[in-house]
Order: sequence, then structure tokens, then C-alpha cells
Amino acid sequence: MASSLQVWVSTLDRRRYALAVGFALGAVGAGIGLLIAGFGPLLAIAALCGLLAGLYILTDINAALYGIIATVLLLPFGVFPVKIAITPTLLDLAIGGFLLVYIFQWMAGRRGGLHSTPVHALVAAYLMWLIFAFALGLRHASPTSANIRQFAETVLSISLVFIITDLLRNPTMLRRLALVILLLVGLQAILAIALYAAPDALAENILTRLSRIGYPDGGVIRYIESNPALSERAIGTWVDPNALGGILATAALIIAPQIAARKPVLRYRWLTLAVFAAVGLALFLTSSRAAFLALAAGITLITLIRYRRMLPLLAIGGLIFLTLPQTQDYIDRLLQAFQGADLATQMRIGEWSDSIELIGRYPLFGVGFTGTPEIDIYTDVANMYLIMANQIGLTGVFVFSLAMAGVFVYGRRAWKEAKKLPELAAIHLGYHAALFTGLVNAVADLYFFRLDFQSSITWFWLIVALCLSSSRLILEDLQRAA
Repeated sequence: MASSLQVWVSTLDRRRYALAVGFALGAVGAGIGLLIAGFGPLLAIAALCGLLAGLYILTDINAALYGIIATVLLLPFGVFPVKIAITPTLLDLAIGGFLLVYIFQWMAGRRGGLHSTPVHALVAAYLMWLIFAFALGLRHASPTSANIRQFAETVLSISLVFIITDLLRNPTMLRRLALVILLLVGLQAILAIALYAAPDALAENILTRLSRIGYPDGGVIRYIESNPALSERAIGTWVDPNALGGILATAALIIAPQIAARKPVLRYRWLTLAVFAAVGLALFLTSSRAAFLALAAGITLITLIRYRRMLPLLAIGGLIFLTLPQTQDYIDRLLQAFQGADLATQMRIGEWSDSIELIGRYPLFGVGFTGTPEIDIYTDVANMYLIMANQIGLTGVFVFSLAMAGVFVYGRRAWKEAKKLPELAAIHLGYHAALFTGLVNAVADLYFFRLDFQSSITWFWLIVALCLSSSRLILEDLQRAA
């Protein structure tokens, strides 16, 4: 009797299990069908891959960090395709997943002791000043939901400096990040070149398919001075060529030292060189003069610091660039920029003049992020330092400058020891050269500070975190050796 009862219970359990599996498969199938019907097969597959990737990210904090980098470099303006209460960006979701895994590790006791550097105090001071300036600016205009969301995203992106520096506790993790950046920025460069080379109608059709995740649904292709009679500008999946140019220029400086590194992150040196060439070509095709000049400044810096024997080769490359027939239009545009002879430069000069007038009226605290107190002034200006002064005052610019100076001083201390560590020397130099390049690029662009370019802001502060992490690991290695 007892045996028969056990058999009956076992059969019932198997039936329930089969029903549960069948229900789950039916639900998954129905979900896939709805995705295909609503968004098409391509986006449905992308959504499923994203879901699987998201589930994996929740189990691996390194994968979560790579997810942030992949989103920044490949889908910087993507948003979640379904609106529930709000519509988060893909970067919001990536950062949220990363923070969730990080917090879970602390709760599970898998992480102990917070690793930081003296420079973090300066970054914290800058972050607090941003919050103060935002609050002070509320007297001029009430915030919109977009203002609040974008400012919160900016605060979160800067806060990653503290978390990532704590997370990266060994050189292997730092080197893997450099490899991930190399591969992903290489993919973005290939996309940018391919879309540039494709017929405009085809490129437009491909890019507008991304409208389901928040991208523009038309008018995507960009031209010099917004004039279709002039040359096209490469945009990749960044839509804005100047923003893409800044990303490519800074990423190129992370890659450049790997070409001559004693222990490169990528085994095949020729492949590193090929990726660097693709990034350089994509940058050239963006026609972003600020990014191009910043790249030149960054390469000159690393050559003077580490590879002085290559100065003649750098000079020869510069002469070739100046004499090639294919580059003459570009050189002409550079000369026009220095002379203030073209429309884009004249507009920049006008913006700078207006910005200086605004700073004169509100020098210490700026006007905040929610609006201006007077109808005849505006804050947007193609210079990161001027838009900073407009919104957070000269005091905020000073605090930011102190933080950046702190990163380089701390890095200089570590560089003396880094030169003896072949596995860290090239990436340490590359991260700091990338930050230098970003700061140079910011003289004529604003995307590393402008609140509606969350991915650019995240990328900038990610570079800061990598600089501090590499310096800290090198100095800790020196302390252990002593």
C-alpha cells in the first residue's frame, strides 16, 4: 500500500514538473512571438541576447563592468524599448546591474576593505560642488524631470570612480579592461568606417532601425557645417561626429602604447596596429578637428615620455600627412579653424564671447543646470571649461582642475616604478595619455560635461578611474617590495 502511494506521488510530481516546464516553454515562446511581432526579428534576437547577457552579468561583476564599456562604446544613446513607468537608458541598466552585483558582493562578505587613493578626496569635493551648484541653480528655474534624471546619471557616473578603483585590485583585471576597450573601440571604428563608405540611403536605413531604442528616426547622416554639399562625417552609432571623435581620440591613446609595449595586452602586435589604424581612420572621417588635434597632442606626449627614439618617425608621419593629396581638404579646414575663417569656428568664437559675458555676471557659482536667470544668456558653449564655468562657476572649474592635477601628480609618482613593470607600464601610460587627450579635446568640445551626453561623461570618468587604479596598484606593489 505504502509502495503504491509512493509511486502515485512520484507520478504526480513528474506531471507537475512537466506542466511547469511546458508552461515555461509556452511563456517563453509567446514572449518571443510578441517581440518578433512588435519589434521585428532583428530586435527580438537582440532583446533575447540582451536578456541572457543581463542574467550572466548579475553573476559576474567583471562582466557587468564590461557591459558598461560595451554600452558606452557601441550603443551610447540606446534606451530600453518598453516604457513601464520611466524609460531608462541602456547605460542606466548597465550601471544599475553593475552596482547591484557590487552591493551583493559586500552583503555576501565576498569583498572587504575599501581601496582608494588620496585623489578620491578631490573627486569627492568636485562631486559635492556639482550637487551644491545644482541646488543653487534652482533659484533661477525649476527643474524638469529630464534635468533631474540627467543630473542623477552624471552623479552616478562620477561615483563610479570610487567603485571601479576599489574593484580593480590586481594588474590582470586592469589589463583585461585595456583589451576589452581595444576590441570594442575597434568594432566601433569599423562600424563608423563601414557606414561612412556605404551609400547614404543604406546607412540612413540601418541607423534609423535603432529608432526603436531611442535613436533618431531620420536625418541621421551628418555633413560638415550641416551642409549636404560638403563632405559627409563619420558618426558610427554615436550619431554626433564630434562626440564620436572625442571617444576615438581618447581610446586611441589607450591603444597606442600597446603597439610598442614589452608585454602588450593583445598577443598579436600587428592586430593592435590594425585596430589603432582603424580608429585613426575613423577619427579622420569624423572631421572633428578638436579630436584630431587632441590625438596629435596625446601621441606627442607619450612619445616624449616613453618613446623618444620614435620622434623622427613621428615627424616623418606628420610630414607625410601634410603632403598627401587626400589630406589637403582636412589641412585646409584646420588652417581655417586657426584663422577663424569658417562658419563652425566663427560660431564657436561667438559662443565663447557670450560665455565670458555670462561668467562675468555669475563668476563664483554659475547659474546651475536647470535654466538661466536672464533671457539673453545661455550656457551651451563648445568648450568644456567655459560651460563648466557657466553652470558651476569658476570655483567649480578650480575644484575640477585640482582633481585632474591630483590624478596626474599621483600618476607621476607611480610612473617612476611603472617603467620597471612591463605588464603595467604601457597601460598606465595609455590611461593617463587618454585623460590628457580628453582634457585637450575639451578646449573645443563640451561632451565630457554636457548632461545629455551621459555616455561621454561616463567614459571620461571611467578613464579617471583607470588612471587612479593603475597608479594605486603600482604604488602598492612598491610598498610590498619595500
